[in-house]
Amino acid sequence: MRTQSIIELTCAVALLVASAAAAAEASPAPAAQPIVLHAARLLDVDSGNLLTPGEVLVDGERIVAVGAQVEHAADARVVDLGDTTLMPGLIDAHVHLFLHPGAEDAQTFNESVPERTIRATLAARADLMAGFTAERDMGTEGAGAADTAVRDAINRGWIPGPRLRISGNAIDILGGHEDALGLNPAAHALPNATYANSADELVAVLREQAKLGADFAKIYQTGKDRIAGNEFSTPYQFTEDELRAAVREAARLGRKVAVHATGEPGAGMAARAGVASLDHAYQLSDATMQLMRERGIFAVPTFAVLEHFAEHAATPEAGERYRAIGAYHVAQFKRQLAAHVPIALGSDVGPFPHGTQAREFALLVQNGMTTLGAIQAGTINAAALLGWDKDIGRLRAGYYADIVAVRGDPLRDIDALQHVAFVMKNGTIYRQ
Repeated sequence: MRTQSIIELTCAVALLVASAAAAAEASPAPAAQPIVLHAARLLDVDSGNLLTPGEVLVDGERIVAVGAQVEHAADARVVDLGDTTLMPGLIDAHVHLFLHPGAEDAQTFNESVPERTIRATLAARADLMAGFTAERDMGTEGAGAADTAVRDAINRGWIPGPRLRISGNAIDILGGHEDALGLNPAAHALPNATYANSADELVAVLREQAKLGADFAKIYQTGKDRIAGNEFSTPYQFTEDELRAAVREAARLGRKVAVHATGEPGAGMAARAGVASLDHAYQLSDATMQLMRERGIFAVPTFAVLEHFAEHAATPEAGERYRAIGAYHVAQFKRQLAAHVPIALGSDVGPFPHGTQAREFALLVQNGMTTLGAIQAGTINAAALLGWDKDIGRLRAGYYADIVAVRGDPLRDIDALQHVAFVMKNGTIYRQ
């Protein structure tokens, strides 16, 4: 036992050293002089227009001017990015910083919260260096409010990472989607989420999480999913009245509720209750889609994680199940696009490697979106979902200088978003 403890401590210290080294390497001081970014192209994500060439004037944390040519102050530093396209920093509305590839239960049972927190800082750096300058962390999967420390460390400039909206632990019912099912009951294994089994308990959990620093609440509303042929089903977890109580309490606290909702009837219950997003959204009824369009409730499709699960399934049968759900999801997604459901990009990165989630853009296009629509899903739409649409998601004067440059033209080749050449967040250059 003592040997195992020493090994675990050594691993944690090694990760801490690596994290500190990464922070030292990738956290330069903010520029003391104005910066002019120059590139062959600049993308207006609202209109889809390309400026050729394109320039952005940055002073401190904010964008001052955007155009084909901006004023070059005498003391300005000019950064010539060559044959690239300037665009807003990418935004992922569904990430798990506290997960990495491998069995999730092994991580939550075998890795200490300090070790998982250190790993989360490395994941945050990887995502930032891939061009994701803002993210919504959708639950620590059993690490409680540890994401508060990660968010605050990023905000204080101690470590590199995206702007974060965090939820702490997700919320689940006894025996629900993230309970420790299928394990020896005598071991009393802890769930990966926080229990709430009534409206009163939901309110109490929301208050506790707000006290600990959560920016929003994540609730598991459906699961476990089943598919037989073309018939998809998933049980709901909370009643509509219980969800309404959670949404009311979140609003009182100045927060929103996001739900894991793969299908009906739980998805419709959540939409009627007034949640901000339905994440995964494999199945939505016509009535639910209409309500989402009318109220501006976002669907967050998360295609990338399904692709990963199908390709790395433990058994052939599991792989076939994931492929069947994926095919069903694609068909339903096309219905959602036709119904003009608002879409925000979310990859569910964590089960697959952090820093690779720009694959989600390509999958959105592959599954029916236009290239501009996919880019908007991961910029202006995701910014709106995170409540930051007046500050990020566009290259516009007055907005924070969260800017990336990608090789090539992403309107012609969406895979360009997987080849980020330059990253600036808050006026600080992290990658060049």
